[in-house]
Amino acid sequence: MSQTQSPTSELVAGAAAGESREWNWHPSLPIETSPVFKALPRPFASLKWYADAWLPLSELALYVLLAWAVWAWVQPDPLATQALAPGWIAAVWLRNIALMTVFATFLHLWLYTWKKQGDALRYDRRGPTATARVFAFGSQLWDNVAYALISGVTIWTLYEVGLWWGYANDALPMVTLAENPVWFVLWFPLIGIWYSFHFYWVHRLLHWAPLYRRVHSVHHRNIAVGPWSGFSMHPVEHTIYLSSLLIHLVVPSHPVHMLFHAYWLTLATATSHSGYDALIIGKSGRIDMGTFFHQLHHRYFECNYGTAEMPWDRWFGSFHDGTAEGLKRVRARKKPISLKK
Repeated sequence: MSQTQSPTSELVAGAAAGESREWNWHPSLPIETSPVFKALPRPFASLKWYADAWLPLSELALYVLLAWAVWAWVQPDPLATQALAPGWIAAVWLRNIALMTVFATFLHLWLYTWKKQGDALRYDRRGPTATARVFAFGSQLWDNVAYALISGVTIWTLYEVGLWWGYANDALPMVTLAENPVWFVLWFPLIGIWYSFHFYWVHRLLHWAPLYRRVHSVHHRNIAVGPWSGFSMHPVEHTIYLSSLLIHLVVPSHPVHMLFHAYWLTLATATSHSGYDALIIGKSGRIDMGTFFHQLHHRYFECNYGTAEMPWDRWFGSFHDGTAEGLKRVRARKKPISLKK
């Protein structure tokens, strides 16, 4: 948990940092990507980047703890998972339904229904409660809930069940803390690098016009995003997005790594799309949640396809740093594409 200014002072600080009229709040601009991949090595900045992401109490650390707890106390016995039986598969599905529901519902209630944080650190002036015929049931919220739980959790569970079966039958390369503690610990942050690599490329694929129109547009109906918006996708997109988990078929991992990875792919969509930069704890604490990097993607679409952990968007010219100049670059880049249509 990092320290912060009071919500009011940080709101003013963000508003003073640039294009404040376009947003309710935003971080200081221009935004940056990870210093790890800068041309000139920046070891101290890189260490601080990872320390801020992981220590002492962070969202990622909470996913590690949750993964340990589920593996140790909730997961069915490995002998039971050697066969694909309906009982334990249903138990995993119900567990995932409960996790996603509790996580996203708490954030939605806290931030948008009870408004416990008000507008402090909230990016968009609008909330994720639009009513329009484009949404199922005419409601953005219930449309998002339906896609996230019916399609998202089911496909997530299918991937997870397949991996549990592989671990139980010694079909997957496995590592333990006792036999290889260095790799066991190092694989957690490296999963983040893999996630960023995979997400950038599958996201660019989803913005290919035929796939965008038929598949990815379901997710992009959410311009003002909320906790349920992140995992609201077309079933085809869920299948492509969650294929990141297939890395565990070839890289030695422990079930805790797999669960951590799964929670980063699923539960973290509720925080990354919460619409808020952080959850304020008390008077001076915070847990970082949202990412303005991805918020810009939902506003302008053809930019910031990846994450701030790797500079793929910088390397391929699709990076929007939040400034007016950054927006001009993004719009100029789109013009040649639109002329070809």
